[in-house]
Amino acid sequence: MTDAFRISRSFAEIADLLAEEPREPADSFAAAFAETACEVRLAAAEDAVSADMPEAREVQLAVEMMVTTLFDVLRDTRLEPLADRIGWGVVHSFHKVAEGLGREADHAARKLGERVRENDGSEIAAGEIEEGQALCNGLDEACEALACMRDHAAQMFHAETGHPWSSPRATLTSGKRTASVIAAADFLAARRAKRIEAQAPSGPIVLFSGGQVWEDHARIWRELDGIKMRIPGMVLATSAQDRGCDAIAAAWAARSGVKLVAFTLDRRHGKRAGFARNEAMMRLKPVEAVVCEGSGLQSHLARLVRSGGVPAHFIACDETRTRHLG
Repeated sequence: MTDAFRISRSFAEIADLLAEEPREPADSFAAAFAETACEVRLAAAEDAVSADMPEAREVQLAVEMMVTTLFDVLRDTRLEPLADRIGWGVVHSFHKVAEGLGREADHAARKLGERVRENDGSEIAAGEIEEGQALCNGLDEACEALACMRDHAAQMFHAETGHPWSSPRATLTSGKRTASVIAAADFLAARRAKRIEAQAPSGPIVLFSGGQVWEDHARIWRELDGIKMRIPGMVLATSAQDRGCDAIAAAWAARSGVKLVAFTLDRRHGKRAGFARNEAMMRLKPVEAVVCEGSGLQSHLARLVRSGGVPAHFIACDETRTRHLG
């Protein structure tokens, strides 16, 4: 088999995988790469930048090529077992840059708030407020673009590996701010409201938990698809396992555009950490729950769901034992 044939075959295989994945809508890239002002700043000490944003479609294709080419080059070589780790690192690099820009944007917003509160009406104060808003605009704009690239790279990683990319910590959020130039105080209020929604998304909560050993993703996806049809604005809350049922649910959420809240263990609770997590999830007042067969933690959550009167779907490893209770 020639190298050319092997590579062309791998591209065909990737194309088939991507065809099964809902593609990132073109307008999401267009929104992420929209310009929020005529001029922005990316650092307080730098001049304002008036150059155009990159062309959205070109960035989307570049991200796809970056990830898929990496896997193609390593496929059928002795380094292929490392492809997942390297691919994860590529996505993580986008995430780290976006995360850093987000922190800089928060700092710039705090400084802008101080300037607004101290505004004495002078021309100097007005200029500082204008520069501060341009800096916030620029950093928010850049952070949003990098987050969009990260999300798309994560989608390519999922297509290549069959499992979702996830950061070891941090909340992944994005949502383009589309306001034009507005008063600084209103700008800060809008920015706070956006951050609150991103970090604490509103919408009906659906709980999900399951064991770490699970092969049949189709059953879980069918169940979640059915719930989403009834509750289009649902937010999925999971017990944040990186294997098995929770990983399958995370992949479904990424595929379906559903916001996901991952409840990791709080080790301060010691041996009760898993049970405390279940109790914290129930405090979200869920409207529905899906519990797949697993360990005693899933049995505990099932009891809480039943006693709380939450409509529930209990999925057993043996499909004939699956029950839907409400």
